[in-house]
Amino acid sequence: MDKIEVLNKMIESSGRIVFLGGAGVSTESGISDFRSEGGHFTAIKNYGFPPETLLSHTFFMAHPDIFYDYYKKHLLITDVKPNPAHIALAKLEQEGKLTAVVTQNIDGLHQAAGSKSVFELHGSIYKNYCMKCHKQYSVESIQAQDGIPYCNCGGMIKPDVVLYEEGLDEYTLRGAITHIMRADMLIVGGTSLQVYPAAGLIDYYRGDKLVLINKSETPYDNRADLVINDAIGRVLSQIRS
Repeated sequence: MDKIEVLNKMIESSGRIVFLGGAGVSTESGISDFRSEGGHFTAIKNYGFPPETLLSHTFFMAHPDIFYDYYKKHLLITDVKPNPAHIALAKLEQEGKLTAVVTQNIDGLHQAAGSKSVFELHGSIYKNYCMKCHKQYSVESIQAQDGIPYCNCGGMIKPDVVLYEEGLDEYTLRGAITHIMRADMLIVGGTSLQVYPAAGLIDYYRGDKLVLINKSETPYDNRADLVINDAIGRVLSQIRS
């Protein structure tokens, strides 16, 4: 039995599937990942700062002009569409098979594909707020302002994305952990499982159907019940409805 058939059999016998995904889920939509050649980390180096510096809370507060120049050019991407991976996961949810998507991505593509139960660990480009009065702003309002976006009250607007030195949202993290603990199948895809605390969420899974789908090896491969080294969209597009 080939691996796709094994995956389909696992899905057919499951009723509480959770998907944990990383940057590789969105690369097939044309969004760069972070660590590969030509990815976000390469672009950041052109600014003369390490990624952990430019994308940190301290840097954002001290040099918002440089931060926003990078952010708007490389992270604030809205002219993309869901790929087969996003669509397949949304369909699994509609069929009552999948209970939650837990994502490290900030692009909103899971929701665009129709997924409702989405836990965005690192926030979203579609949520922005004034650091002074906490008024909410749309992504369009950020794009419309040149340079640093400011609120009507004069406060600086911050994207609701998690920067280095910032903790994950507790409500989002608790929700993700709860769903993973209750899952009878955990599919992990498009992530190298090297970024914590997201990678550590696998430790909360108690079931016997752990599936890892990634182009390259991960530190958790030896713990998985099924490992598929391929593009996540290509794999999930072969799921039987």
